Amino acid sequence: MKTIAYYISDYGYGHASRSIAVIRKLFKQPEVKIIVCHSFALSFIKESLGSDRVSYRNIKTDIGYFVESYSIFPDKEKLLDEYKSFVVDWDNFIEQEREFLLKEKVDLVVSDISPLPFEAAYELGIQAVGVSNFTWYTAYRGLIEDVELTTFKNAYQKMTYFYSLIGSREEWDMGSNEYGFFSREIDFDEVQRIKDSVNPTGDKKIVFLGLGMKIGVNSLEQLPIWDSPNCVFLVSSNVEVKRQNVFPILADYLESQNYIAASDLVISKAGWGMIGEAVSANVPLLILNRPSMQEDQNTIEYLMGQQLCELIDWEEFKSYHLDEGFIERLKTEMRGNDLLLSNQAEKIAESLLRLL
Repeated sequence: MKTIAYYISDYGYGHASRSIAVIRKLFKQPEVKIIVCHSFALSFIKESLGSDRVSYRNIKTDIGYFVESYSIFPDKEKLLDEYKSFVVDWDNFIEQEREFLLKEKVDLVVSDISPLPFEAAYELGIQAVGVSNFTWYTAYRGLIEDVELTTFKNAYQKMTYFYSLIGSREEWDMGSNEYGFFSREIDFDEVQRIKDSVNPTGDKKIVFLGLGMKIGVNSLEQLPIWDSPNCVFLVSSNVEVKRQNVFPILADYLESQNYIAASDLVISKAGWGMIGEAVSANVPLLILNRPSMQEDQNTIEYLMGQQLCELIDWEEFKSYHLDEGFIERLKTEMRGNDLLLSNQAEKIAESLLRLL
């Protein structure tokens, strides 16, 4: 039996969702057990995997972003404070990870995309793979001064391989593979159930509005988008909008990719996980633009080049109405794209298993 330590970023549910897609493929190899290292969405991951070959280590793996009140934009001051607090005991973190990797006899480290394990794995001679469209080092550049980011930069330089997800602009001096968008597998019977539930007459457009589980934007109830004609909306459980045409996903519902696949349009920030689920289901995207976030801009640049999305600024969105013609135009433009999406999660898993 081989052991993989799989570190998952604590920022939101996107990293957890795409890691679940890969881990499910890894379980096709019966001689593998996995230790998931994570904290924020640990109960969601446990319920999603449900295997006796996976165990869990509750550990804070990174800090993610912090956003300004009443906004979707980063709070630079708060981010710097939290970053400094996180790295102040970095040497102790490395020693802690060394002890863990040795105790559990870990054969391979995978991280999406916590910097925590790489230096310890490097010192122990354990191969360590980063899987992501970005690293927190490059994500924070422009938000935090480069001189402050040395700790994260040094950690990522210890990766053995970097598995680059589409839209990435990462440049690291190590082996690299490239992979396209992917998502957890879609249950098409469940997709039809969702459509029948929220749009029983079939005469409305279904719009998924996803700001992410860690975006706390107040006063969403006042947005005029809810009054868009002939539209019903699917929203995350943390969105508190009470209208007859707004349907929240239950907090304990695990497979949100089915709701995205049931939609005619997804409105989202440029989080790779949700975008991967939308593109995999061939659902068009309206992206809320955040120019200050390089991770977002890299993904957007790829999507725009492939005619997979349209952009809207937050200020414009606050007074925005949808119309059916816009949605139909986006759906028509998507049909001609060759997305090269087949089995990307499985290909990642196969490559990781070869390293074992």
